Amino acid sequence: MAGPKKSVIVSYSSTQSFLSSSSWTQILQTLNSQLPLRNIHWKSASRPSIRTIHELDVSLVNLDTIRDEHTSQIPTTLLERPLLNIYVITCENNDLEAYRATVKKQIKEWHATVTSRKNQEWLILHVVRADTRAQSGAFFTLKGSVLDKVRADFNTDKRERCVQLVWSAGTNNPAAWAEFLNKLRDGVLSAFESAVIQREEEVRRSEGQRQMPGWNFCTFFILKESLATSFEGMTLYDDALVVYEELEVSFYQVLKEKNLSWFGTLITPSPTDDSAPLLSISKKTYRELILANNISVFDFRIYVLSRQCELLANASRLTEVCKKVGVFLSAFGRRLREIESEIPPLFVESWIYSSALSAVDQCDTWGSKVDLDAKRPAFNAGKAELLELGRNQLDVLGIEKQYLPCKPPFSSALLVSRPENAQPKSTESISNPQLSTALKDQDTFYDLYILITNRAIDLYAKSGRRKFALKLHGSLAALDLHRGRLDNALTTYNSLPAHYAPHSWTSLESIMLSRALETHETAGKPKDREWIHVLLAFFKTYAESGGTELLIPRESKGVYISQLTRSLETAVSDLDSDLSYPDHPALKVQVSSVAILDESRDGSHLEVNVHNSLPCPISISEVSILLTGRDLERFRFTSATELLSPGTTNLKLFCPTPCHGSFLLDSSEIRMKRLLLQWSHRRTSHNKTPRHAAKGNNVLVRIPHDLLAFDVRLRQPPLVALGAPPSLLVVISTGRNEVLHASFSLSAPSVNFDCQGVTLSTSIAVYRSTTPDRISLQDLPADKEIELLIPHSDVSSFHSIKVSIEVDYTTALEPSITRSLRLTRVISTTLPVSVNVEDFFRGDKLFSKFIVSTLSHQHVRISNARLEPPDTESSGLKILACSSSKRGIITVTPAQAAQFLFQINSNGPVREALSLDITYRMLREEVEFVVEEAVERAILENPDWKLHRIPLARKLIQMLETDASWVEIYGISGELYIPGSPAPDDALREPIEVVKKMLQTHQHSDTPTGPWHDIKIPVDVPIMNIVAAAQIKLSTQRDTALYAGQPIPATLVVRSSFHWGTSSNDKERQYMMQYDVEEMVKEWLVSGKKRGTFVATDAGTFIVPLTLVALHHGEFKLPKVMINALPLANVVTMGSMAIPNTETYQVHGAEKVLISPRGGRSTFVLGMGST
Repeated sequence: MAGPKKSVIVSYSSTQSFLSSSSWTQILQTLNSQLPLRNIHWKSASRPSIRTIHELDVSLVNLDTIRDEHTSQIPTTLLERPLLNIYVITCENNDLEAYRATVKKQIKEWHATVTSRKNQEWLILHVVRADTRAQSGAFFTLKGSVLDKVRADFNTDKRERCVQLVWSAGTNNPAAWAEFLNKLRDGVLSAFESAVIQREEEVRRSEGQRQMPGWNFCTFFILKESLATSFEGMTLYDDALVVYEELEVSFYQVLKEKNLSWFGTLITPSPTDDSAPLLSISKKTYRELILANNISVFDFRIYVLSRQCELLANASRLTEVCKKVGVFLSAFGRRLREIESEIPPLFVESWIYSSALSAVDQCDTWGSKVDLDAKRPAFNAGKAELLELGRNQLDVLGIEKQYLPCKPPFSSALLVSRPENAQPKSTESISNPQLSTALKDQDTFYDLYILITNRAIDLYAKSGRRKFALKLHGSLAALDLHRGRLDNALTTYNSLPAHYAPHSWTSLESIMLSRALETHETAGKPKDREWIHVLLAFFKTYAESGGTELLIPRESKGVYISQLTRSLETAVSDLDSDLSYPDHPALKVQVSSVAILDESRDGSHLEVNVHNSLPCPISISEVSILLTGRDLERFRFTSATELLSPGTTNLKLFCPTPCHGSFLLDSSEIRMKRLLLQWSHRRTSHNKTPRHAAKGNNVLVRIPHDLLAFDVRLRQPPLVALGAPPSLLVVISTGRNEVLHASFSLSAPSVNFDCQGVTLSTSIAVYRSTTPDRISLQDLPADKEIELLIPHSDVSSFHSIKVSIEVDYTTALEPSITRSLRLTRVISTTLPVSVNVEDFFRGDKLFSKFIVSTLSHQHVRISNARLEPPDTESSGLKILACSSSKRGIITVTPAQAAQFLFQINSNGPVREALSLDITYRMLREEVEFVVEEAVERAILENPDWKLHRIPLARKLIQMLETDASWVEIYGISGELYIPGSPAPDDALREPIEVVKKMLQTHQHSDTPTGPWHDIKIPVDVPIMNIVAAAQIKLSTQRDTALYAGQPIPATLVVRSSFHWGTSSNDKERQYMMQYDVEEMVKEWLVSGKKRGTFVATDAGTFIVPLTLVALHHGEFKLPKVMINALPLANVVTMGSMAIPNTETYQVHGAEKVLISPRGGRSTFVLGMGST
């Protein structure tokens, strides 16, 4: 059957002599070279949007060669007849006589002919030579041109249908053709639009008569299809497809009305119908069959499908071709199976198989002419689906021939179950030679099966649809299993689940794993680690899908899983080492957020719920969870368990190591002999949450503080001597435990601990042994604190050190359990106070004032401060405290420092350092001691409270921490008022109230009690070469009144001392000194030698007379005197002359002089006026 016209017909006409000339031949060749027309935009009044025709072929045909037949009753394409008729005239542009005589008559005859034809446009082309046009245009003429006459005679509808072509032989200028091609394009579109409008009106008229007698669907189909073929010829493929879609809707309506009188039977299969190319429209005379009302529904549907696919291919929409073919074969195949008894055996399977493969081949042919680029993956996927559809028919045919077993995955292609005793169907009617040969030989069938499957796998892989490719790999493994190739099948089944898991393809993963287990069992292979991994992966898919993906009866699932579980128990017991498996969803561990103290022993319990998703019990050995804290803190809770029943099992896990605080749930673990099922519960930004895990934040577990548990604390030593080797006080609290053995080690960055130099600071008799890095203790009594002093390297460059403590201990109650503590303690290496010193030289005496201030927000209590002489005897050295011995305890706060003044007397320079000893404690330590002392007294009165000693003291301290209002009263009187009250249901309510009353009557004792700390700070006595005492003495009597402006005689006396020099030999030296009396220009006028030099000797005196004049009355200080030493002759220090250091104190510094105003009398004469 001939296809639709692929080009638009344009006729041309002229005089016979011109058409046979060489000039027309050249013009025609040049015109054809300008074709096809490109980028045509068609805006139709009946369509909302502009259609773009990228390329339109045009056939130029002589009008005389077109047969003028009568109108056919069979509708054809609108492109069968010319859409545009062109008449060519060649007379000179100024030869009006020739035009009137002959040319005009010829145009009229042609015009009458073409205008009588419907839906055709016409155009007059005036061809002139380039040289004649130049001559005619060289002068002005009133007569006009031939082109003007033609336009005036024939452009009657105000539409320009005349165009001039300036032709020059031997040249091909595209610009010369531009106007003509535009007119050609407009004429074709105008004619096509009018033709379409008329044909659409005919279609609407016919469709409106469908309910009238005599209406025929096949005739209507041919009529409306002519629109589609017309659009196809104009390369308007989308419009053509719309027409076929509307025809399909009309057909379905007819099918719904069951009015198929215009069709033959559903199918009248010919001998080759099951193998003919599906998309070929030349294999049958479809249009003749439609016109004869004798086409079967089968052939009609195939014809419409073929036309649609051809249009989609022309529009480069090959992916839609594949989808359309796949949907058609599946849907119509089901329809044919409804009449399977009326068609040859296995016709449907052969037809679908042959059609799918032929469609793939046809798509490849079309695809070779199209640049698919980004659409290639989808195109490959579509072809793969068709190949898989064909392969499914091989499943049906293989089961029918008993080449394949009637079970998954092969039986999944069966639409209805096949009876077990069904007789095989004959394959003689299958006309596909390849398929017929394969069905006669089993090995040939297997080869064909593998070939088609691998083609589909390859296309799926190229399209990126790995899931479908892997599913087909599974079917090949099933084929290997059926053929007895167990090793190949097992290898494939074991490798496929790893590809399914990342994409959550649980159903496919479950099937492949179950097949792997069955194949492993069939092959008789040992149940080794690989088998265990496969089984655990199968349990994983079972848990994730709830068992719905397991293709066995529901009542058999429990038995099947139970058998596998028992096999797993046997297999893991035979392993030579532990096997870990992470994040298995069959078991889920949920942990309580709060632990419970044991109270009878060190350690805590944690409630854990383990959910078993399998339908059978699981035998296990142990359940454990790991909590992590700061730094290296790790605490493991365990519970020995024998069985986890289906559903949720409540367990109580125990950790013997005492710990407290909030900890992060790090991991959990369930041991089944040699198998360790592990789960990580930590959520970080760097790792991904497993797909089966619940979404949420990290799980925090709070463990209460066990105040009676074994503990290790660090403190500063009771005596800190600056400059001496440092040490650390380790306090071991046994709590409720009688400790048989305890050993510990300390470590800190850049710090070395001398474990062999440890000393015991308590009076408790304890056996100890040491190694260079560990200290061991034995037989420690309960409820005691053992203090050990451990020397360490210098840490003066650190403000604090972080010490890691590793402790292992065993108790008399549980000697078989060794508890291990990994603690981190931070201890400050700096003193809580700072000390500043000011020295005041007064002749052979030295006064030193020490200012003690706190370095933190805490208050410091100081009981004593002493300045001690060196251990060696220093002749004549005496130190006197300048404060009362009954001064009492001093409190140093951030806002108030403490001052201590000492007088130092000596017979000469002091070269050895003194020692400032400060006895102090923090206010918190003092209050804790007072509270604990009150608790002890309360326990003596009520022995039943002994077990609550530590919690009671801790509770009272916590109450004090909530409010600082008690601090001021305690500092003054010693009374300690505990703020707040315990809750009514608090078990410690009564003891707290008793102790609170005791503390309210507490008074500071005269002698300090409780623990104190000592600081020894070395103090160097400063060196001063010259100590000068300057004094201005008034020469007047003490009671003499002094007036402003009165000269007052005075004497400047300077006494010098070399007592605090570098050595005792300095007393024999002399120094040149310079003095300068201060200028006080607002108070005093100083007269005399107020600036000068003198020679200073030890215990020498220098006297200078001065005169002072007070400038106004008032009470003034006397001027100060500055005294400096001049550089020493012939003594050079660091490149410059040495200057002795000097300190001057003003003897008259505290004196003031009262100046009275000057007295006098004045006489005034006042005029009283005349009478």
